[in-house]
Amino acid sequence: MRFLIYLLLILYVLSPFDLLPEFFVGPIGVVEDVIIILGVLYWYFIYRPAKSRAKLKEAYYQQTEEGRSERYQEEQRRAQTHKKRSKLNPYEVLGVNREASIDEIKGAYRKLAGKYHPDKVNHLGEEFKGLAEKKFKEIQEAYQELINR
Repeated sequence: MRFLIYLLLILYVLSPFDLLPEFFVGPIGVVEDVIIILGVLYWYFIYRPAKSRAKLKEAYYQQTEEGRSERYQEEQRRAQTHKKRSKLNPYEVLGVNREASIDEIKGAYRKLAGKYHPDKVNHLGEEFKGLAEKKFKEIQEAYQELINR
């Protein structure tokens, strides 16, 4: 494409046919050739690349907006799961009565933490390890909630 543009410019400069002939108007014909050459060079080297950069920039911003919306949706899902977890009764999670003392709560926590700690079930496989991590987090949240009261 670049070769074709150069060829057309050279042929235009060398051809006897112009928009404003040199012999008819005088030096204005030469000026008109220079203006056309400069216009074509401006279009090819400045305007066209700027237009393609603008398209790339627009595509980039569109991708980042899509990424932002995906991240927003992921954050919303996490918040919903956190709300579901927080709706669990901490007494039921630890398996103690509402009148349980701090020592009973700590004992229940230690017992369940030992049972569901991800390192304790590591040998059972990834699926059990994932389930144990979720349960262990629930146990920790319930324990923190009850201890901080």
